[in-house]
Amino acid sequence: MKKQDVLIIGGGIAGLSVAIHLAEKRPDLSITVINKTGEGEGNTTWAQGGVASVWNHQEDDFDKHILDTLDAGDGLCDREVVDFVVKEGPGRVQEIIDWGTRFDKIKNGDYDLGREGGHSVNRILHYKDKTGWEIQRAILHKVKHFSNVRILENAFAFDLITQHHLGKIVTRATPDITCYGAYVMEEENQPEVTAFLARVTVLATGGAGQVYRSTTNPRVATGDGVAMVYRAKGKIRDMEFVQFHPTALYDPSRSPDFLISEAVRGYGGVLKTLDGHEFMQKYDPRGSLAPRDIVARAIDREMKIHGWDYVYLDCRHLDPAGFEAHFPTILENCRSIGIDPLTQYIPVTPACHYFCGGVEVDHKGRSSIHQLYACGEVSCTGLHGANRLASNSLLEGMVYGYRIAGDIAEHIESNVMMDKVREWDAAETSAPEEMVLITQSEKELKEIMSSYVGIVRSNIRLQRALHRLENLLQETEILYQSTTPSPQLGELRNLITVGYLITRMAAYRKESRGLHYTTDYPEKLPFKDHIYL
Repeated sequence: MKKQDVLIIGGGIAGLSVAIHLAEKRPDLSITVINKTGEGEGNTTWAQGGVASVWNHQEDDFDKHILDTLDAGDGLCDREVVDFVVKEGPGRVQEIIDWGTRFDKIKNGDYDLGREGGHSVNRILHYKDKTGWEIQRAILHKVKHFSNVRILENAFAFDLITQHHLGKIVTRATPDITCYGAYVMEEENQPEVTAFLARVTVLATGGAGQVYRSTTNPRVATGDGVAMVYRAKGKIRDMEFVQFHPTALYDPSRSPDFLISEAVRGYGGVLKTLDGHEFMQKYDPRGSLAPRDIVARAIDREMKIHGWDYVYLDCRHLDPAGFEAHFPTILENCRSIGIDPLTQYIPVTPACHYFCGGVEVDHKGRSSIHQLYACGEVSCTGLHGANRLASNSLLEGMVYGYRIAGDIAEHIESNVMMDKVREWDAAETSAPEEMVLITQSEKELKEIMSSYVGIVRSNIRLQRALHRLENLLQETEILYQSTTPSPQLGELRNLITVGYLITRMAAYRKESRGLHYTTDYPEKLPFKDHIYL
């Protein structure tokens, strides 16, 4: 067993923001950050577009950013959360600039603010078309200044430790469920699982894009945090709201899908049919710059009507030098498959991108389980509602990272550190004889979710998906109980759990709102509500 004051699971912008701010406030605390890959391999690094923040006060203000966020969220945003995230955002952005983040500037020294779908003005700070990579570089450099922060790479957390691991029965009705840390495999080639005990645990494990066949998320996005909290009987909310990015590069040979940033449409790119006609005006007066849920559904409809696998993004009319300066990575990736965006259409298709639901947290990032916080994409804060406004996610991670650090610093003395918990028991298990049992179940999951629980849903699709997912859950749990633990099996277990949660919550929502559209209930209900499991 290993002890630390604070255990942070996840090493992206949300988790490292907690670590940095807490280390500054409380150098007396021991902080361990667990990252299941190497440095900078999570969703933060893959973020292209940028960070939305009110920066140019001559053209923008807090009210505009708030209204844009509320409009995108389609009635399910928490207004108070939207207010404080937007208003605290510029301060958090200035901090990462002070830590060394290099956002693009124009010739006069002002920041080159971009615009993306759903935004009424230019407010996106960016670094070319790899903003997340630049932010991750800066925060990794910053966190290494603190001697009380230890980063453990290539370590996999299997489950949270609660009263259940003290021999007590825990159900969803149990009051005062408390987290005492997590069971962690420190090295993949050494199958021992260790209890990491802590007075505070913070989940910053990111999203779950790998639950779908087509996704812009890296391989590590397997929904680990949401699944762990669900198994620990914590509250999960609004998982039916899965954001499909409208414009992933169509390339069947690639996985994950390469993202064509929304900033390209903000720069002037236009969506067109395969016969060269604009089509977005049929669906929204904002055209190609409508919010993501509207654009993704419009593309999906055009593809289904005509039997196409993709539509076009037209950038041929844009300034070549400006495009190359703003989007060098996109240009390189398109050219690598024989497409020159300066002279040819870019084939694009929607792909799973972001989860608006997750672990329910309050305004300070506290989950329903005591001593457990969550921030970033794993959490459901109320900022995004039924659909995320582009480039609000990195902002949310920074604001909540700061708030969580402040709450921990103030209250950690009242938390409990367990001296001993039940050791991980792998007795009577054996190494998997056939990896195909894992790989085939993952393929089946992706097919189920992509075919039945995608951009457009229906009662019969969801019921068929639930039936198959329940079987997969049962089969995987039997395999998990009888097999020596491995990250691959742990990720499969988590992905199937997340797929089940998405599908169950989608089946409960008898309306179409934001990212959830069902042909059986195409209208919005007059009341607005959240769905919990």
